[in-house]
Amino acid sequence: MTTHRLVADDMDMIDVPREECGVFAVYGESESFDAAAVTHNALFSLQHRGQESAGIVVSDGETISVHKGMGLVRQVFTEEDIRSLNGHLAIGHVRYSTAGESLLVNAQPIHARCSLGPIALAHNGNIANAAELISELTSAGAVFQSTSDTEIIVNLLARAGRPSIAEALREACLKMTGSYSLVLLTPNSVSAIRDPMGNRPLCLGRMAGAYMIASESCALSTVGAKFLRDIEPGELVTIDADGLHSVKLLESKKRAVCAMEYIYFARPDSQIDGKVMHLVRKEMGRQLARESKIEADLVIPVPDSGWSTALGFAEASGIPIDIGLNVNRYVGRTFIQPKQELRNRGVTLKLTPIDAVIRGKRIAIIDDSIVRGTTSSVLVSLLREAGASEVHMLISSPPWRYACYYGIDVPAAKELVASSHSIEEIRRFINADSLHYLSLDGLYAAIGRPADEICVACFTGDYPATDASGV
Repeated sequence: MTTHRLVADDMDMIDVPREECGVFAVYGESESFDAAAVTHNALFSLQHRGQESAGIVVSDGETISVHKGMGLVRQVFTEEDIRSLNGHLAIGHVRYSTAGESLLVNAQPIHARCSLGPIALAHNGNIANAAELISELTSAGAVFQSTSDTEIIVNLLARAGRPSIAEALREACLKMTGSYSLVLLTPNSVSAIRDPMGNRPLCLGRMAGAYMIASESCALSTVGAKFLRDIEPGELVTIDADGLHSVKLLESKKRAVCAMEYIYFARPDSQIDGKVMHLVRKEMGRQLARESKIEADLVIPVPDSGWSTALGFAEASGIPIDIGLNVNRYVGRTFIQPKQELRNRGVTLKLTPIDAVIRGKRIAIIDDSIVRGTTSSVLVSLLREAGASEVHMLISSPPWRYACYYGIDVPAAKELVASSHSIEEIRRFINADSLHYLSLDGLYAAIGRPADEICVACFTGDYPATDASGV
């Protein structure tokens, strides 16, 4: 699930893919541990993964308390709210809706009481067979209060009829296809499971007196925790009074980490499966420089997501890099104008070219993706108006031709400009002097993982199988 990291609370004016969600869990070993405060701070670090709603559920070992709302973390929680959430274990969530409407009833974590006792659940990902499961569950008498696919998981857990959280989770997960990283809270434990193909990230950390689980390692760093390791695909981690327990709950024939986590979604200071995002993106820039071999006077990144790639491109090409687009970080949510022309000009509320840097120069502008092409067209126009003699657009991903069913909100395939237009046609549409995408082989080389371990379905249409078997 954004605005090139321009302004976290304006999602409407810029044409880019949007993140999924972010999850966090903590278990403090002492009853005096302030789990709500730690979770609150961690959610700020995951804000880039979702800006529609935020929530925290805590437990003191007996009573579960909840606070959630619509908006950014800073809008949902006051100091008084955090002080009122008493407990030494907690889970938290920031949401961008890939399934379900943007409504308070869909805010997470979802909490319920069932045969397993009181539970709370937060989810990052997308259940691909949601419609089928809803039909099956409603036929059996289930009642849904939200339109979020996370409530499906809660119903599957409640109806599993198993004596333990682990067994209920296994039965629920065996019925689901798609991608998910889940954190679950009971009055005296927190658990987490990563989908069997590892499509969405999840990691484990440790600080004095507490274990933590997060969508990204940057959240661990923010609260002063040490990154221990990634949670493995299909692994269930449970933390309770007896410590940390791990079991391989699900097995899959296919590992498929989302390529867009490396290209764009994860924060540059996060690491996923042993790879630091900033370094991977710098290598993408180097690969772009080797493949494009363009002549230019200046490299300009699209703030802020283009910076790492642009640094690598400048390093490999020998072309100097500079700030050519200034970000206005204080623009709030803006009204969606009815005409495309006015919507496009909304980009200028966020980005202003620095004419003195750009004028008379051949510009290589670095971005991470092109969705409909409207934002790229406006960016090229801004640079030309600022006096650029040439504008070359370089993209650190292959052309995005197919929809994503694993937790990224993008338009239908027919709305993706690369699904029905050649690169040359796109170049003419955005009015660039040249347009270069990173090749699929270049992407694999930059990530540094085997090609069969990376999900590139949005580029190729080859969707990995997501079914799992219990082990």
